[in-house]
Amino acid sequence: MFDYIKGVLADKSYPYCTVECNGIGYRLLVNLRTLNSLDDINSEVKIYTKLIHKEDSMTLCGFKNKQERVIFEILTGVSGIGTKVALSLLAEFDVNELINLIISQDYKTISRTKGIGQKMAQKIVLEIKDKLDKLDITPFVCQKVENNKVSSDTISQAVAILESLGYSKDEYQSALETALTQMDKDDEQELLKEVLKILSIF
Repeated sequence: MFDYIKGVLADKSYPYCTVECNGIGYRLLVNLRTLNSLDDINSEVKIYTKLIHKEDSMTLCGFKNKQERVIFEILTGVSGIGTKVALSLLAEFDVNELINLIISQDYKTISRTKGIGQKMAQKIVLEIKDKLDKLDITPFVCQKVENNKVSSDTISQAVAILESLGYSKDEYQSALETALTQMDKDDEQELLKEVLKILSIF
C-alpha cells in the first residue's frame, strides 16, 4: 500500500517514530537500529514501510532501506516468526550480517536474539536458505573481471540472491567485481559472503 514515507521527523520514542507528511502524522513501528539511524527531530527523513493488516489491528512498520524490508518479509514468512521477532532480528544484526549467518548456517549466533531459541534459529536458517537456493538464476556478465575459477552459474546464482534482497545492479556490481578478484575457488556461498561483506562497508 505504501512504499515509503518522506517527511519531517516529528517524534521518535522507541519502538515508534512519527513522520509528518502533508499535515498527516504517520506512526511507524521500528526497531532500535532503525530508530538510531534517524536524524534529529524536525529533520527530513525517508522511511520504507510495510503495512501489517490483522483482523483486529493495522500496523505500519518502518525500515531504513529496501533490503531491510525485504528480509523482514522473508523472516515473517517463516511460521512462528511475527512482526516483533523479525524486527528484533534486524535490530540484533544488520541485513548483510544476518544473511551471512543464514548462508553459513550459523544458527547459534542467530539464537542470541531475544525471543529466538536454538530450535527457532535452526528453522529460520533451513527455511530461508532453502528459499534463497530455489531462486531463479538470472544472466549476468561481469565485464571488468575475469576469474576462470568461478563459473558463470555461480555468479548468476549469487546475483539472483542479491536482487531478491532488493539490491540493484548499480549497487552490487562494483562489490561483485571486487569479490571476484579475491575468489580462488568456485563457491557460491563464499562469493555471496564476500559481496555482502563489501556492501556492508559502504
